[in-house]
Amino acid sequence: MSASYPAIRMRRSRATAWSRAMHRETILTPADLIWPLFVTEGRGVEDPVASLPGVSRWSLDGIAARAKEAVELGIPCLALFPNTPADRRSDDGAEAFNPDNLMCRAIRTIRDACGDDIGVLTDVALDPYTAHGQDGLLDQAGYVVNDDTVAVLVDQAVNQAEAGADIVAPSDMMDGRVKAIRMALEMGGHHNVQIMSYAAKYASAFYGPFRDAVGSGGLLKGDKKSYQMDPANTQEALREVALDIAEGADSVMVKPGLPYLDVLARVRDRFDVPVFAYQVSGEYAMIEAAAAAGAGDREALVLETLLAFKRAGAAGVLTYHAPLAARLLGG
Repeated sequence: MSASYPAIRMRRSRATAWSRAMHRETILTPADLIWPLFVTEGRGVEDPVASLPGVSRWSLDGIAARAKEAVELGIPCLALFPNTPADRRSDDGAEAFNPDNLMCRAIRTIRDACGDDIGVLTDVALDPYTAHGQDGLLDQAGYVVNDDTVAVLVDQAVNQAEAGADIVAPSDMMDGRVKAIRMALEMGGHHNVQIMSYAAKYASAFYGPFRDAVGSGGLLKGDKKSYQMDPANTQEALREVALDIAEGADSVMVKPGLPYLDVLARVRDRFDVPVFAYQVSGEYAMIEAAAAAGAGDREALVLETLLAFKRAGAAGVLTYHAPLAARLLGG
């Protein structure tokens, strides 16, 4: 740039609202949002999650109402997570491939309520179904075994596809699971079911409220560091993403969100596939706590953080603030 002040005054384009809008580089709309919802048994149930203020577990009738609300707000997709009753949890997570489990009934409920007006994304991992809270099967030493877990995840993903899921999202971080799921979906005739891979999922301290919501927090013994990624690593994330794309992922995800914007930006720059971010439960809870303490305006904090994901290159964001954000954005 050869010109300098006063020939160039950077504030000229920022002087008025219309000019700021015209020069805005990043646009956030309700279509950029995916709304995660927690499903529970019963009818007429709205069970608040104590560690997630404003978020509840919903029975199927409530899930149907939330789906209709999302359609009205212009939110294109819901992400479902079940709170499986304790008596249906087991060491092998067999409830995950029960065709009448809570997840499958929720998928069918949304289909009955909204038809094809909204997408349904389902979580593929065993932690909502295991008695030990880990994402996979354990050997005698308590180590999460890879290949046997993948075989079960395939059954789980196909089960969800047959119930009507549009996107299956393996969040387990087992090696090779995307290829195995893709092959099973193709062989089962589910050619249009997408895979959104949790390709760069870190062993984060920000997941606590989520585990409360799905009922696995009190069950978990140990940690998930043998399969989720080390927060210190970036190059490893790029390798994980490359492998999942090669195995058949239609899109990939970086999780958590704001603490890993650098990873998100690098993935977007390197690969020509849609990259999504998950603004996880701990991030949501911190915004709510900050707003409650008077440390910031809630609506402004929500929109600024979501805009940061888009600016870093996200095609969309999974966020518990989706309905609030959609209303603020005029959805």
